[in-house]
Amino acid sequence: MICDDVQRDLDPYVDRELAAEAAAAVREHLSTCAQCRQRLADREAVGRLVRSLPYYHAPARLRARVSGRAQQSRSVRQLAAWAAAAVLVVSVAGAISLVRSAATRGNAIVGDVVDAHVRSLMAEHLFDVRSTDQHTVKPWFLGKLDFSPPVVDLASIGFPLVGGRLEYVSGRPVAAIVYQRQKHTINVLVWPVSDETIGLKEQALRGFHVRHWARNGMSFWAVSDLNDTELTQFARALQDR
Repeated sequence: MICDDVQRDLDPYVDRELAAEAAAAVREHLSTCAQCRQRLADREAVGRLVRSLPYYHAPARLRARVSGRAQQSRSVRQLAAWAAAAVLVVSVAGAISLVRSAATRGNAIVGDVVDAHVRSLMAEHLFDVRSTDQHTVKPWFLGKLDFSPPVVDLASIGFPLVGGRLEYVSGRPVAAIVYQRQKHTINVLVWPVSDETIGLKEQALRGFHVRHWARNGMSFWAVSDLNDTELTQFARALQDR
C-alpha cells in the first residue's frame, strides 16, 4: 500500500471496521512508514481526548423536542412512502387504462374496416371510379379528400388494380383502393396518420383477414376473404412500392 491508500483507510482501521486483509495491509505499511504512524497516533490521541470528556445528560425538554422531531420525521417519511405508493398505483392504473383504450380503439377500427368491406360488396358500391389504370384512379381522389392516397398497380404479380371509391371509417372520409385476386376482392383503406412506421400486423374478424401497416404518414388497412398467405404476399408487395 502507499500513503494515500493508508490515509484513506486510517479512520476505519482505528475503529476496527476494515476487513482482515485490508487491516493487515495497513499494519504492514505502518511498520515501515513513520509519517503514517504519526497520523495514526494523532487519530488515537483525539479519540482518547473525546472519551475523557465529561458526559452531560440532555435536559428533559430537549430530549422531548428531539424525540418529537424524530417522530415527525418518521411520520413525514411514512407519508412520503404512502404518497409514492399512491403515485405508483395511479401511474400503473393510468398506463393500463391507456393500453386498454388503445386496444379498444384498434379493435373498433378493425371492425369499421371489415364493415366497410362487407358494405361495399353487399350494396354493390365497390367503385366510384372503375379503372385498371393507376393514373386514372389516383387523380380521381383530388378535391374529394384532403390528402393524396398512393395508388399502384400490382397486376404483374397477380393482384390487378380495379378501381377506387370514397369510404368512411371512424367518422372520417378515407380512400378505398380496390384490387382483385381471381374472384376475391381486396379493399385497401388509406388515410393519413402521424409520421410513424408500423410493421405489418395480421388480424382476422368475422371470417375476413386484415393486414395493417403505416409508412410515410399513411395508415393502410387491407381486408379480404383471400387466404392468409396470399393476402400477406399482397400486403408486403404494396409495402415495398
